[in-house]
Amino acid sequence: MTTNDYATYIAGLPRVLAGAATLFRDAEGRVLLVEPNYREGWTLPGGTVESDDGETPRRAARRETLEEIGLDVEPGALLAVDWVLGRGRPPIVAYVYDGGVLDGERFREIRLQAEELLSWKLVAPEEITTYLPGALGPRVLAALDALAEGRGPVELENGRPAR
Repeated sequence: MTTNDYATYIAGLPRVLAGAATLFRDAEGRVLLVEPNYREGWTLPGGTVESDDGETPRRAARRETLEEIGLDVEPGALLAVDWVLGRGRPPIVAYVYDGGVLDGERFREIRLQAEELLSWKLVAPEEITTYLPGALGPRVLAALDALAEGRGPVELENGRPAR
């Protein structure tokens, strides 16, 4: 296969988008959510994996957390991987990493990225689906369950267990 044939082959393959987020909690078990200014609803700190630049999901979670809330935190264990179908876009593979439990001092260090975020808040697990739209709410709850049960990452499809 020539270089040109290989490039044509690669260009014809299906596409998938990737995102990575970090799940932070406080001592009471509440989850840190951020409010974006570019769409309705809340989300976890995180964003797009810049795969064209060689970025991995883990590095993206760290970079996006630093950019969005000003905290440079090495992501912990992978808690969930979610395959999310959508209209008008390729599927998204969403990675959720454990950011650990933050204390009051770390929460006071949060500095929001004004270009993308309006605010942040701590939300109790039982209120998660009120704030997080679509598959994101069930994804976060599944990640919290995996964390509480001390098991490996959960495999999800559209926020629900794959099996």
